[in-house]
Amino acid sequence: MNKLVHAELTGQIIACAIEVHKALGPGFLESIYEASLVVELRRAGLRVGQQKPLPIYYREVLVGEHRLDLLVEDLIVVELKAISNLEDIHFSIVRSYLKAAGLEHGLLLNFATMPLTVKRVIYQLV
Repeated sequence: MNKLVHAELTGQIIACAIEVHKALGPGFLESIYEASLVVELRRAGLRVGQQKPLPIYYREVLVGEHRLDLLVEDLIVVELKAISNLEDIHFSIVRSYLKAAGLEHGLLLNFATMPLTVKRVIYQLV
C-alpha cells in the first residue's frame, strides 16, 4: 500500500485550517483566512511563506509573476478560497502553480463551506 507523501505535514496544515475554520466559520474574505492560517501554522512551528512571489517563464523568458497564497516548509503550496463551490479551474490553477514552482504537492482549501473543504492536488514532475 502506498503511503501518502508528506502525509504528516499536510495533516498538520489541515488541522491548522480546521482550527481557523472552527474559530471563524464561513463568511469572511480569503485574506482574513489567509492571515489567520499563517498565525495558526506558525504557532504549530511550521515555516510558512505568505504571498510568495513565483516567477513565470515561457521559453526561458520571464513573462510574469504570480503570488502563492501560502508555501509551507518549501514543500506544500496552499491555495485558499472563500467561494460557494470549487470548480475544475481551481484545481488546474493549483497544478499550474505546482508546475511553475517545481513542486508536486498542494492543498486547496475552501473556507466558505461547512465543513471546510480540503482537496489535495498533485502535479507529477517529469
